[in-house]
Amino acid sequence: MTDVGVEDANQAESSVGTLAELMTGNQLPKWFWRAILGIAFSVAAFMVVTGSLAKLEGLIRLLAVAMFLSFAVEPAVNFLANRGWRRGRATLACFVLIFGVGGIFVAIMVGLVITQTAELVRNAPSYINEATTWVNNTFNTELTSDKLDSALVNYQDDLTSLATGMGGRVLTVTGSALGVVFQMFTVFLFSYYMISQAPQMRRNVCSFLPAARQEIVLRLWELSVEKTGGWVFSRLLLASVSAASSWIVFEILNLPSPLALALWMGLVSQFIPVVGTYLGGALPLLLALLNDPIDAVWVLVWILVYQQIENYLLSPRITAHTMDLHPAVAFGAALAGASLFGAMGAIFALPAAAVIQAFITSYLHRHDVIESRLTDLEVIEETGGQNAVYRAMRGLSREEPLETDSNQGQSPTPK
Repeated sequence: MTDVGVEDANQAESSVGTLAELMTGNQLPKWFWRAILGIAFSVAAFMVVTGSLAKLEGLIRLLAVAMFLSFAVEPAVNFLANRGWRRGRATLACFVLIFGVGGIFVAIMVGLVITQTAELVRNAPSYINEATTWVNNTFNTELTSDKLDSALVNYQDDLTSLATGMGGRVLTVTGSALGVVFQMFTVFLFSYYMISQAPQMRRNVCSFLPAARQEIVLRLWELSVEKTGGWVFSRLLLASVSAASSWIVFEILNLPSPLALALWMGLVSQFIPVVGTYLGGALPLLLALLNDPIDAVWVLVWILVYQQIENYLLSPRITAHTMDLHPAVAFGAALAGASLFGAMGAIFALPAAAVIQAFITSYLHRHDVIESRLTDLEVIEETGGQNAVYRAMRGLSREEPLETDSNQGQSPTPK
């Protein structure tokens, strides 16, 4: 047997002996039981924390909404506080204004729903006759309104069951409404204390941090308030312009409940990301279609025209002073927020993205960009427009020099 084989055999015997000693429990290391207890305690703590977070998910969501609301309202409270108002009284006044405007909007929309429902019930016979005539002319049938009445009688039992189910759903909706009211009160309470006692809360948080970290936390807090308040202000301003102009157009077209439709279009189009414009314009378009198809065409034309005016004239000037966020970043943030937290997450994602963008811009160092064919495209677009950029992109693969528009007195851009 070689020396290597003898050494391997000795190591195996030593390992077997050590394992036997450990199994007898006489030679266990002093740290062994402490490690076992530490691992068990860590696993138990992890299970308790995850279970508690799962049960507190609703409260955490309410706290997130309250923090967002406090960031949005605090600039207005600071404005009043700087003019001699006490923070508590200024906060209460802002919330009274918010809930008052919200209550008026809900009352107007409820009135619109009741009016249109009554109108639908009153015009139901004529709608049935028109639908019957259209079906007969289109499909060469001989359906009459009397046959529809007899069909309703035959399915009376099904309609009764449906009504019974609807009664149960009404109770469910009532309970959900009470839950929403309780959640709104909870959000209001947390937001009120977050705003009215904001300086004390910040001092308490910063007291646990060193001076360097305090500066970063306070700067991030300031950016959050500034960007969130700016986003809400810009949305409210654009919603006011949209609602006021739409109200005039709907009045001219003699649409039913023009004020309610204008408010709906203004608020929904501005506060729901990505698809808000389509949702806001769908209701006025539908009611105009029921009223007169020609009115629906004019409403569609107005929606398209106003959207272009807002995109190219109003929104750039307003957001330049409040919250500058690239459309692609806003779209991606809205999708990410909706995927993580639903509809409310899509709304909160826009100011959150603006805060992150502002924080990165403030604290990350930027370097000078080297001169390149790709970086010259911006200069070409400014001087020659999109067509010049298109020609320049085609020339990249041909190794042609990038040139600007000579008609504007610009010298050619060097390679």
